Parts: sequence; structure tokens; C-alpha cells
Amino acid sequence: MNSNPGVIGRKVGMTQIIEDDGTVVPCTVVLADVTVVGKRTVAKDGYDALVVGIGERKEKHTNKPLAGFYKKAGVSPKREVRELRCTAAEAAAVEVGGKLELNSVFVAGQFVDVQATSKGKGFAGVMKRHGFAGAPGSHGTHEYFRHGGSIGTNMTPGRTLKGRGMPGQMGNKTISVLNQKLVKVIAEDSLLLVKGTIPGGTNGLVIVRGAIKKKNGGKPA
Repeated sequence: MNSNPGVIGRKVGMTQIIEDDGTVVPCTVVLADVTVVGKRTVAKDGYDALVVGIGERKEKHTNKPLAGFYKKAGVSPKREVRELRCTAAEAAAVEVGGKLELNSVFVAGQFVDVQATSKGKGFAGVMKRHGFAGAPGSHGTHEYFRHGGSIGTNMTPGRTLKGRGMPGQMGNKTISVLNQKLVKVIAEDSLLLVKGTIPGGTNGLVIVRGAIKKKNGGKPA
């Protein structure tokens, strides 16, 4: 489990950064205007975590238990709320009801792990879903151009093996992309510029955390 410092945000779109040597770096812009709405502690909950929220939710769409939770925290109801595991020291460094400053979480040049829900493509065939070549376009092929072909043997083992590429639901899955470089942190506007693409569509929810497979959470030495 990744317990490195992180934030949640919305995918705004893509832009590009031109470096001093003229290199063009494609970047995804993430709006991370994060408010701390609660904490989890080892003494009470068995683990340490920050409860963070983004966006605004209308009070009439908020049930009474949640309304009481937000009122106790001294913040307005949030549209999206997530728990982010962290250390006790990191949780103690922020106050409930305050903003989570991006400068205190990330630095430019850091490697991060990004998690989001990919675009749903509905029910797709094997050519679109798995990149199958399809059948030949001639030499007697009849109404079989985009089919998947044979799916198994007859007597041995007499069944379709697991993992066989078949038509089915495509996309709409939680995708994690590891070790993406954080090109720029614009703390005053609550923006993160992540190198490359991020799964999902515009306004999709994104979780950005320090890279779990890098030393010191991916921060530069």
C-alpha cells in the first residue's frame, strides 16, 4: 500500500512545457484544491490517515450524518472525499478544516504514482479490446472478418483456458500509472503538471501520491 504523501484532484486537460533547451514536454494538468476534513489515528481507528475532500456539494444533497461530520470539521460539504494513508507525523502537521498546501506535499522533479478510472468504452470486440488482427479479407472468408478465431482445444484439456482474449467490457477500470515525473507545482493556483498522460477523461477524479518504487517517495536527492 502506498502511504507516501499525496492529494486528490480533477484532471483538467493537457498542456505543454518548453524547457530551456527547446524540448517540448507534454503535461497533464491536475487541479488539486484539497481541504482536510478529518483524520484517522492509531489510537482510535488502528491506522493513521488524512480524510481529504475536493469540490462543493449542496447542503440539500447532504444527509444529516455527513452534514454533522462536515459541521464538526468546520468546512462546507465536499463532493469527493477520500482517505490517504500517512504517518502520524504527517497527519499531525496539518489541521482539520485547513487547505493541504501542495508545496508541503510535492516538489518539482519528483516522481509520482497516479491513479484514476479509465474511460469506459462499453462492450468491445477482440480487435478493439485486445488488438487482434482479425481474419483475412479474402480467400473464402465469409462473415468472419472481426471474429476472435479458435478459443481452445477439443479433448485436452476440453475447456477454454483462463486469460483467453474475448469480447467484453472495455475500460471503466481503476488504472495506476507508476513513476510519472512531476514537471511543475503551481501552489498558488492548486495545480500540478504531471509529465505524460493520465487515465480517464476531463474532470475525472485523480489520486496523486509520491512514487512507491522510488527512494524518499520519488523526491530528488
